[in-house]
Amino acid sequence: MAIIEVSLLSGFIMTSRSRMLLENRTIVKKIEVKANVVYIYLEKLNDESQTFILQLEQVIQVKNLKPASIKIYDYYQPGGLQISYPSGVGS
Repeated sequence: MAIIEVSLLSGFIMTSRSRMLLENRTIVKKIEVKANVVYIYLEKLNDESQTFILQLEQVIQVKNLKPASIKIYDYYQPGGLQISYPSGVGS
């Protein structure tokens, strides 16, 4: 099992529609939202390309937003290989 960990930008939340669309994908086992982080648990990864789109809603106006981050790692070996991506506003 793999986990995609998405740190949300300050002042933003994931929409309920976005959550529903992700949960309907066969590869997605579970979604958790804790504080400003979304955890997407995946059944397995293979060599097939996957695209995940999170729709966010701004609920608080925040100045000087800093980039958020996205990490992908193995659930059973969280200290092992991790792939991190910085994400900017509008990316």
